[in-house]
Amino acid sequence: MRDHGGNLDSAAALYGGATEDWLDLSTGINRVPYPMPVLPGRALTALPDAAAEARLMAAARAAYRTEAPMLAVAGAQAAIQLVPRLASPGVARVLGPTYNEHAASLRAAGWQVEEVGDLGDLAGADLAVLVNPNNPDGRRHAPESLRALLPRVGRLLVDESFADPLPDLSLAPDAGVPGLLVLRSFGKFYGLAGLRLGFLLGGADDVAALARMAGPWSVSGPAIAAGEVALADRDWAQSTIARLEAEGPRLDSLTARMGWRLAGGAHLFRLYDTPDARAAQDHLARARIWSRIFPWSDRLIRLGLPGGETEWARLDAAFRARTR
Repeated sequence: MRDHGGNLDSAAALYGGATEDWLDLSTGINRVPYPMPVLPGRALTALPDAAAEARLMAAARAAYRTEAPMLAVAGAQAAIQLVPRLASPGVARVLGPTYNEHAASLRAAGWQVEEVGDLGDLAGADLAVLVNPNNPDGRRHAPESLRALLPRVGRLLVDESFADPLPDLSLAPDAGVPGLLVLRSFGKFYGLAGLRLGFLLGGADDVAALARMAGPWSVSGPAIAAGEVALADRDWAQSTIARLEAEGPRLDSLTARMGWRLAGGAHLFRLYDTPDARAAQDHLARARIWSRIFPWSDRLIRLGLPGGETEWARLDAAFRARTR
């Protein structure tokens, strides 16, 4: 498997303990998840039906403020693996460094992949890919900049997996425009990654082609039922955004005691520059707290936000042990 966060089994194998003993801050998944609704019995016993899927789509369109054609899939990863099959392989440019599955999926489908560092360098690609806000550095691109880029590429895929707290950043309202694809993740913001639910928005022809590739029942009954309820709960979403906006600076204050410098991030994670990222990860791991470092940097470490005061106290204690 490629380098990812969430690999607690590897952490436990290296440092000991059962996975249940660990505080996993290695991902950008909300650690205060949406309270799972009681699922109707049919969600588990029957194949998903068209009416249930339509209710999920209506909730998603309202949450993402769009009328664009949309496909529900089993998580953002499923979408990332479908998109390279929309056209014959050509030149794909990915704005990096970013989530590594985009480039990997494109290469596996035969695309020539180039990683570029500036938005303007995506121009001329048959398929241009960027994450907005970016993972792991939180870099953001204004919608008008992306609209200006769209005529200069064959297709533009904008991965908005971390955009729920930033509705004005989203291109979802524009997603019916030919050539534009927008990817949304459900599991990260709602903290229910195990349900495997995501959405691909785009022009009618592209979404129809993606639906044919995905086949029937591309999303499970439990994911449809839970997603419909969660996406419609805007009060929960607004209170969660407010909590995350307050807790990001709180994490910055804790890490400052370690001499770490804020290098970026989004609502659900922070990126820090450290003197030695591997040593920082090792120290936290000895307290059974897992973090994310990157093979392309020996200084950067990413932390998700703890969930609840018990987790905050545990992280605080680990930092205090380092500074004694």
